[in-house]
Amino acid sequence: MKKAIIIGAGFGGMAAAIRLRKKGYRVEIVDRCNNLGGRAQVFNVNGFRHDAGPTLITAPFLFKELFQLYNKNINEYLTFVPLNPWYRFVFDDLTIFDYEQSLDSTIENIRKISPKDAANYPKMLKASKDIYDIAFEKLSHIPFHSFLLMCKQIPTLLKFKSHKSVYSFVSKFLSNDKLRRAFSIPPLLVGGNPFTTTCIYSLIHYLERAHGVYFAMGGTGKIVLELTKLLESIGVSVRLNTTVEKIKIDNSKISEVIDSHGIVHKADVYVSNIDPLHLYKNLINEKINPSIFFKKNFSKTSMGLFVLFFGTKKKYENVQHHTIIFGKEYKRLLNRIFKGNELPDDISIYLHRPTATDKSFAPKNCDSFYALVPVPNLKANINWDNKGNDFKNHVIKVLSEKVLFNLKDNIVEEFYMSPQSFQDNYLSHQGSGFSVAPYFTQSAWFRFHNKSEIIKNLYLVGAGTHPGAGIPGVLSSAKVLDRVL
Repeated sequence: MKKAIIIGAGFGGMAAAIRLRKKGYRVEIVDRCNNLGGRAQVFNVNGFRHDAGPTLITAPFLFKELFQLYNKNINEYLTFVPLNPWYRFVFDDLTIFDYEQSLDSTIENIRKISPKDAANYPKMLKASKDIYDIAFEKLSHIPFHSFLLMCKQIPTLLKFKSHKSVYSFVSKFLSNDKLRRAFSIPPLLVGGNPFTTTCIYSLIHYLERAHGVYFAMGGTGKIVLELTKLLESIGVSVRLNTTVEKIKIDNSKISEVIDSHGIVHKADVYVSNIDPLHLYKNLINEKINPSIFFKKNFSKTSMGLFVLFFGTKKKYENVQHHTIIFGKEYKRLLNRIFKGNELPDDISIYLHRPTATDKSFAPKNCDSFYALVPVPNLKANINWDNKGNDFKNHVIKVLSEKVLFNLKDNIVEEFYMSPQSFQDNYLSHQGSGFSVAPYFTQSAWFRFHNKSEIIKNLYLVGAGTHPGAGIPGVLSSAKVLDRVL
């Protein structure tokens, strides 16, 4: 029986292990964290639970497929609850826009802000579906390691004007500045600037409409737990608190990997679920080809993330499960995040209140939160040891002014993660939140390939590979593995 070693146990690595086991491989996972899940770790502090990873599910069928491979009914393991509204947007003047499960309700909410745009929203949704039908349904699960295959898709990419941005796509249909901001936000959830991310990511609008927006009861940590049980039941071995530190190459093939405990691991196939920039910069010294040279040295990474986790001794009943709070500026803020060298004062915040749906995340009559703020990654050379606490206090101040009134008096516990944490804990290059940024010139063939360009028995899954970041992206990268292995 052939053996496969999975390096890194995020959702991409776990999905790859499940699929490879089904192919008959003997599978071993090696991961540096205390638990499986990669960045989807769980923190339990004084009765409060915090998911560090994704906060919503937009394509639950991708998880369903993993359980179905072994004739298991996912409903016996996980409960996905539809959210409504999907997101609440709060603008600087405290105007509120609810993006709802019901299409009619969403259109009515648009009409309250801009009657003209209410008539155009269905047109935007139709255009999003056109992209979804091709880019997600047909292209997200196929490999792009062949330049010829990429060339075959050029007419389709030109048809969608893929070189244009998500913001340009939205602006074609919507004229109101607030609505343009709200509907161009999806790229930020996968690490991209709405003004530069390829409009292919506009497919998310239809993806959400087609499949819904859900929360897994028990949180993302519950998904990880049930996937862990599935891995155990099918005979996948797991080695935690273990970092792969050396990869030995012989005749363009991996001969062995050596971990932080000095243990040597040998296999027929190696699958990397770590940041490909860390992989190729720090672990592989093999002579590289022009494609890898360019990606290794010139890839632009996503922004960094500052994530404040906190609990409150009161319940904020009027705060939704997901609230996106905009600052005064939009384009200028994004430029400062992606190109700047300093922390902005005018910030936008993604606020997650899981206790709006699942009360088990906090003690009785309390709330659990995390506030995610896009910030420059470590390329900006910000010293988070010096700046972190002041920035935390600034985030609390903004939250107090916009949605969580008297927050400072009600916080009972708090801690944060910065881009430095992402680099230290997850070996994320430059502390980026989502690996390689989703530009057109860093998508499909131009992204790190699922089948290594230079190592014959090395394969890649995860956010930095095709098709990209986010749970649908990394789970789909494991489906690509089915085709190239």
